[in-house]
Amino acid sequence: MRSHPPTSPRNSCVTIFLAALAICSIAAAQQTSPPTKPIETNDRSHADDIRTVLTKQANAWNDGDIDTFMETYWKSEQLTFSSGGKTTRGWTATRDRYKQKYTSRELMGKLTFSELDVNVFDNSTALVLGRWHLDRKEQAGGNFSLVLRKLDGRWLIIHDHTSANP
Repeated sequence: MRSHPPTSPRNSCVTIFLAALAICSIAAAQQTSPPTKPIETNDRSHADDIRTVLTKQANAWNDGDIDTFMETYWKSEQLTFSSGGKTTRGWTATRDRYKQKYTSRELMGKLTFSELDVNVFDNSTALVLGRWHLDRKEQAGGNFSLVLRKLDGRWLIIHDHTSANP
């Protein structure tokens, strides 16, 4: 499989297309027009809550606990996870993918997130852009974009698009 550098026109177009598709999918599900900008809020409670979700994710990963890590994802067959040119559909399939790929603490390494850009569009929809890094024998890292929905009072990841550095 040939990978393209992060600045290639193909990757830029794919990233823009996937972000637009995610936002349109959310809007269609809500039967409203897509928002044009993040909501204005004096308190950063939604963004803080979302950052807490990501902290919970990293802590669970760093404890070697994929099941707790997966609690931050929407437990639905409609969950989508895109990486390496493939899309995994469904919570169970996504969990199984993680467990098959990361079979030991050494492979999991220590997860950190950086350059987080949390965009809350309304009281129940957000987009997070950021970078991930696994500190381990073979270092790994890259970009991610997450679409989150507030469902039953909890912010949950409904779509995860993760790419690795070449």
